[in-house]
Amino acid sequence: MKRLIYQVYIGKRSNLYDFCTESVRRYADSIGADYICQSKPILRITPDPFNTDRIGTTGGWKKLGYMPIFEKENIFNHFPDYDQCCVIDADIYIKENTPSIFEQLHGTVASVYEGDLPINKKYRDKITQYANMMLKPLSDVEWEWGKNGGMFFNSGVMLYDSKKMMDVIKNKSPKQILDSYYLKDLVDGKGPFKWQSDQITLNYFFKKEGIEVQKLDWRWNALYTALEGDKHKESHFFHFFLRDLLPEKGENIQELLEEIL
Repeated sequence: MKRLIYQVYIGKRSNLYDFCTESVRRYADSIGADYICQSKPILRITPDPFNTDRIGTTGGWKKLGYMPIFEKENIFNHFPDYDQCCVIDADIYIKENTPSIFEQLHGTVASVYEGDLPINKKYRDKITQYANMMLKPLSDVEWEWGKNGGMFFNSGVMLYDSKKMMDVIKNKSPKQILDSYYLKDLVDGKGPFKWQSDQITLNYFFKKEGIEVQKLDWRWNALYTALEGDKHKESHFFHFFLRDLLPEKGENIQELLEEIL
């Protein structure tokens, strides 16, 4: 079976991203998967300037000329060449001796739902508010609601069965999919959607297409500062998300490692 691990690392280099992507490259080699790290923009998705609220603090795309947050969807172009594909964010560190994530896939697509993580109260309050803001306006589909609010997956780790995904997207390119009429406000960043990346876009896409997203065990995408107690030590993939809020913006790698190992 031919497998691919795919990452996107565009822009300014950092100790955190260098360290994390190297751990993912080693992991791919250890489980016999191909590894691709995209270093330049390919899709170059931009919002409709007449429909977007991606301005000010969310308007960085204007300077770049595209939105890096949607570059990961270039993975769709690799489906014809692989049996399974896994997209992993550049700020995820993979611990040594982690088993193959590909063995976890049983459906079309799989990911970790944030509401399934053993989260602390502070983060629970945060994602409850986030879910209310993001999911409730998308009322034409049915969302699951639980003790941690609305259930949505974190797009930092996306695991795909390529053949089944090709049956879903037909012959559409990533750009054509993101240009779907029902995704327009999410891609453009209209209203509250200016705060979201590709995450709610993908959640909504699979809901609209009637595709169930398999729930991976939380250990495959453990969110830094979100977990209760010492749960992070049980993780396989450790996600240093929200880099700007990390101590020294995550540049002191050894300090961070001492916390999670």
